[in-house]
Amino acid sequence: MDLTTFAADVGRRGPVTVVGGRTQWTVGGSVASGTREVWAPAGIVSYEPAEMTVRCGAGTTVTDLDAALAERGQTVALPDWEGATVGGVLAVGRSGIRRLGYGPIRDVLLEARYVSSEGEVVKAGGPTVKNVSGFDLCRMLVGSLGTLGLLAEVVLRVRPLPAASAWFSTSSDPFELLGRLHKPTSLLWDGATTWALLEGHPDDIDQEARANGLQPADGPPALPAGRRSLRPSALRGLGRGRGFVAEVGVGIVHGDRADEDAPAPPDRADLHRRLKEAFDPDGRLNPGRRVA
Repeated sequence: MDLTTFAADVGRRGPVTVVGGRTQWTVGGSVASGTREVWAPAGIVSYEPAEMTVRCGAGTTVTDLDAALAERGQTVALPDWEGATVGGVLAVGRSGIRRLGYGPIRDVLLEARYVSSEGEVVKAGGPTVKNVSGFDLCRMLVGSLGTLGLLAEVVLRVRPLPAASAWFSTSSDPFELLGRLHKPTSLLWDGATTWALLEGHPDDIDQEARANGLQPADGPPALPAGRRSLRPSALRGLGRGRGFVAEVGVGIVHGDRADEDAPAPPDRADLHRRLKEAFDPDGRLNPGRRVA
């Protein structure tokens, strides 16, 4: 994919932001008024089912990418919010409610080509699953909200599409249930009800559901807008309250509060400040966004 046009759109001067599907547009705060908007290229560049990798433009929607992968019995472990782009979900860095089974979103990204604050195309990582040499810049780009570089093209790790997928609910203790279930994809809890997403062979799913007293559910519960992170072991204490949905085994809590509502610890804020100064000394990439 020729990225020179996108790099030229970003340019070398003036505040600029890349626009995706705007599904998580308010995360990290609003972009400063007067910031110029650009759009990353879209489309699948190459797909290697045997190698379980796919290369695509950052402007590709996750829905379109998943549809193409499904034709070969594969999928990508990215949240499939309606209209969300690959680059957008990587920049926001939120793993979605399947993180318990699929792992964090940062593990999906193998290689990234991004446009720097100087308008240059930079390559990070490599298109191999075992890519451990050098500094892992890809992981730093995930969740950076486009403040360090604007994603243009990525290589992603794909995974087999499960033969079946079903949601169940129960009043059982979620922490005990986590120990009994075999690799649940998601386990959600609101203090009273537990929801479990099981994937795999249909017979295995039915057997595990019966063994643990799970009842079929239409899907996961609605998630409150706020989002914060706790140690997974600290989730049990939430049972005294209500108005939340916790991702058991992960530590994400959806509720009225959000991590963005509280100031970051001084050491973390200082680290982000120094990274920003190194990658974008003029502050032109997504001005107004606050990572920490």
